[in-house]
Amino acid sequence: MRPLIILPQLLGLVILVPLVVVVTLWLDARDADGPSVIFRGGVFTTGDIYQGSEPDWSFTENIRLVELQLDATQDSRTTFIIESNGRIFVTCDYMGTSLGRLWKKWAVIAAEGDGAAELRIGSTRYERTLKRITKGPELDWVIEGKTGKYQSLINHNLIANGEIWVFEIAPRSKT
Repeated sequence: MRPLIILPQLLGLVILVPLVVVVTLWLDARDADGPSVIFRGGVFTTGDIYQGSEPDWSFTENIRLVELQLDATQDSRTTFIIESNGRIFVTCDYMGTSLGRLWKKWAVIAAEGDGAAELRIGSTRYERTLKRITKGPELDWVIEGKTGKYQSLINHNLIANGEIWVFEIAPRSKT
């Protein structure tokens, strides 16, 4: 009779403890200076704003993840970065489903809004604009770069069908 009482309690602990840990980490990350690897973070509060001419982005070839903050949402996330022909890009996968668009809401906001963003690499912040790309030679560059760097399954069909969105992280226009 005793095991029948203990078993539900143990099962409850096995579920409850990880759930409390995850929720606590998520709540803590919301206001942090940037994201964690798993959770979105708050706005960037540290790092120097880059001043000067357009950087040589080839150094990002050796960087796996960067931090990206959308001005419209006032939160940040980590993402892959692809450099090609002196320009930089990010992709947003899983956009072909309602759940994907909810999970990756930042991409919808960037595509529908002005795309104002900051990119943080190390301790340097770059004021940028996300511009969605749906056609052009840049897509070949992104596909080649992402498959080579991340062994991704990205291809033209996934982009054309809206499953994967591609954004150039372009310089922010000075107005």
